[in-house]
Amino acid sequence: MLSSLFDRLFAPTPTPLNAEDARLALSALLVRLARSDGEYAAVEIAAIDTALAQRYGLDEAATKALRQEAEVFETQAPDTVRFTRAIKDAVPHEDRITVIEAAWSVVLADGTRAEEEDALMRLVANLLGVNDRDSNLARLRGNAG
Repeated sequence: MLSSLFDRLFAPTPTPLNAEDARLALSALLVRLARSDGEYAAVEIAAIDTALAQRYGLDEAATKALRQEAEVFETQAPDTVRFTRAIKDAVPHEDRITVIEAAWSVVLADGTRAEEEDALMRLVANLLGVNDRDSNLARLRGNAG
């Protein structure tokens, strides 16, 4: 699956992602956000697992397997712009707001807002076509969870 997703993302004209590749790309985006401040805390990993389990209806083993695959993919993934654009093309706008909500829940899981995480969140929201207002509302919902 990783090579298929890499082929799609590195193609001169990337093709739309199928559901499985979009799920892996989204999972890797959550991992990238969690790692963006240089720390990858257990509480952030738990927030990723919760977001993935809720979004995809996965059991604990499947959630862990998806996250572990996403961790590998994230280290080899292209720049954030390229793979966020692929997610945008694969996920309807209303679902992208829930993606931002999940992303905020991961970023805020450790109780701190690092500048690197804030900057990456602004970039990701913008690239996903989610405006500042909707991102802020998603942050408030993500922080409540």
